[in-house]
Amino acid sequence: MARLWPEESRRGRGRQAGRQSISAMAPQEEPKEAAAAALSQAARSPFPRRLFTWEEIRLRTRPEDPDREMWLVLERRVYDVRNFRERHPGGARILLSHVGQEATDAFAAFHGNKTLVNKFLNPLLVGELAPDQSTFEPSKNESLIMDFRELCTTVEKMGLMKPNSFFFLALLFHILILDVASWLTLIYFGTSLLPFMASLGLLTIAQVQAAWLQHDLGHLSVFEKTKWNHLLHQFVMCHLIGASAKWWTLLHSQHHAKPNCFSKDPDTDVHPFLFTLGKSLSVELGMKKIKYMPYNYQHRYFFITMPPLLFPAFFHFHTFYVVYKKKLWLDLAWQLSCFIRLFLVQGYILGPKSFLLYYFLFRIMESSWFVWVSQMSHIPMDIDYDKNLDWVSTQLQATCNVHQSHFNDWFTGHLNFQIEHHLFPRMPRHNFWKAAPLVKSLCHKYGIEYKCKPLLTAFADILHTLKDSGELWLDAYLHK
Repeated sequence: MARLWPEESRRGRGRQAGRQSISAMAPQEEPKEAAAAALSQAARSPFPRRLFTWEEIRLRTRPEDPDREMWLVLERRVYDVRNFRERHPGGARILLSHVGQEATDAFAAFHGNKTLVNKFLNPLLVGELAPDQSTFEPSKNESLIMDFRELCTTVEKMGLMKPNSFFFLALLFHILILDVASWLTLIYFGTSLLPFMASLGLLTIAQVQAAWLQHDLGHLSVFEKTKWNHLLHQFVMCHLIGASAKWWTLLHSQHHAKPNCFSKDPDTDVHPFLFTLGKSLSVELGMKKIKYMPYNYQHRYFFITMPPLLFPAFFHFHTFYVVYKKKLWLDLAWQLSCFIRLFLVQGYILGPKSFLLYYFLFRIMESSWFVWVSQMSHIPMDIDYDKNLDWVSTQLQATCNVHQSHFNDWFTGHLNFQIEHHLFPRMPRHNFWKAAPLVKSLCHKYGIEYKCKPLLTAFADILHTLKDSGELWLDAYLHK
């Protein structure tokens, strides 16, 4: 793509853009006022600017075009991410999922330090929306967007984005206590069946609670300084759990950007090879006469596939594959330290054969706990292609909550507040309950359903949804 300005002009443009915070946390101007301001600013600028219409952006970023532009829009500015996507810390896929779209709220949700991020954004700037163009695409609810940004400002003023580090350090301490108790049980009570099962239970609890804590660290919600989140994330995810912190970040960021959007959310990659998900996707699959599995029985074989096997059969291999492919040697060193520790402690106490059984069983139990909790708020919700909706509508269609209680908070790692977590991914989990009434009020104003259900109902809904989508597939497969 040809340069739009001389190099000196581009740098001047970059300095000017750097002085203007790209923040979605504050309400924006009305469309007419924004257009007038943009026109006035363009007239004052000593350098020519490339102006775009939404139609031109749409035509030049069409997914079916192999030579398409990699443009996305942030606060009316158009950025080309083609040469930056592979260097993006959150991975290329998260950028590609927003190509051709207005992505300011998604950008704000993931990036706390706007000054730092602007240094990377400025060289990517190629132009801006023409003054007569609306700030958002027609598929997005502008009034809802503006009210959500006011809500973000309120949340900031209430201090709900500030973490209580002692809360998270207490979580880490209780995880370490459980981990140590798992092998002390074997030392002091022997390796017969009862202490074996007790040790297994303690280690499983420690591992799942560590998974919830690494989730907090990966979202940078434990410490105010990013580097401390990254350092402790590597310790918890790599050393305590045995997986790659970077691998998790790449997958989970994509999930949050476009939850339940087929081909953009990696959590939907099981469709259609293992399950058929979503009403329209299931009908489409049936009409195409595609049958990788007997999907009409998927609510039954779910029990023996995803819950017990996701960790031991998939995550183990995929995390090492990503580490090797991306040369994440520090993560690899930390991961190996986890397996060495387990083998030297539990392996030494139990012996090789019993240790292999022990290891496989706690991975199955850990995986089952994780899958039921993580999927109870997503599988029962709408799963479809990306409809390019506003941030709030995208998240609310894909998430639901589970009733609050001390047990549910602990058991789910506060993922019973999945709605608030998806709207504010950097918010510390101990503040979700404070943000919930504000989110409910916003949903009520715009007639958006705010789903909240009991824990066991949420689990049962996974099976009901799989059964329904399997039947939709079968009907389309046989009759359409």
